[in-house]
Amino acid sequence: MSLELVAEKSEKMINNNILEYIESGAAEAATPQEILTWGIENFGDKLALSCSFGAPEGLVLLDMMHRIDPASRVFVLDTGRLPQATYDLIDRVRDRYDKRVEVIFPDAERVQTMVRNDGLNLFYESVEKRELCCRIRKVEPLNRFLSGLDAWVTGLRREHSSAREQTAKVEIDRAHAGIMKLNPIADWSREQVRDYVQKNEVPTNRLHAEGYPSVGCEPCSRAIGPDDDQRSGRWWWENSEIKECGIHLEERGSGI
Repeated sequence: MSLELVAEKSEKMINNNILEYIESGAAEAATPQEILTWGIENFGDKLALSCSFGAPEGLVLLDMMHRIDPASRVFVLDTGRLPQATYDLIDRVRDRYDKRVEVIFPDAERVQTMVRNDGLNLFYESVEKRELCCRIRKVEPLNRFLSGLDAWVTGLRREHSSAREQTAKVEIDRAHAGIMKLNPIADWSREQVRDYVQKNEVPTNRLHAEGYPSVGCEPCSRAIGPDDDQRSGRWWWENSEIKECGIHLEERGSGI
């Protein structure tokens, strides 16, 4: 079968060398640094790291990418509801790495209309309204930003949740016009992440020390116990096992 990619007009074309790398399965045996080096060499400034500054995984990858190429790009989605600890960490990272963090904001008119119609804390009322808030504050800004890239890097790990168990280290992101999605530490454990942070003195969110393994928007995150599921502090009032904002899920009818 030919490796030539037959894509929709709305999808980016991927050259054969990149397809060969994906189809060979080589990425699954590669180290995170090898995958990041491959990404930087193939995509240059059309590659960027998505870092929430609310989980150590993103900071680990930021540190790795900076060591490979100090000019590597990193962006954060500022929903307008992040805790002060996250903003403080962004500034610490700017100082530590002398790096420009690209801050992406939601469309102000969309946020204003949503809040006017449904209130500031609509997300507590139903899953549908929480997904609406996530879509306007996170998914839509991400989609706009990714439209200018050929590839992006995430800190997804298979251990995070059942929804992430099949995460590949390198994949074609069909939800975002067929750009490449790199998940270099997909097979890492929480202990491996922690060990890298400690060994390399990577700055992390101070709320981790207060029982927050995952820090998102301030009203949607809370501290958990040491034996609780790692993402149980996110949207804790919901019963669903899938705790996702939508940026890492294939689009479905609701737009998430």
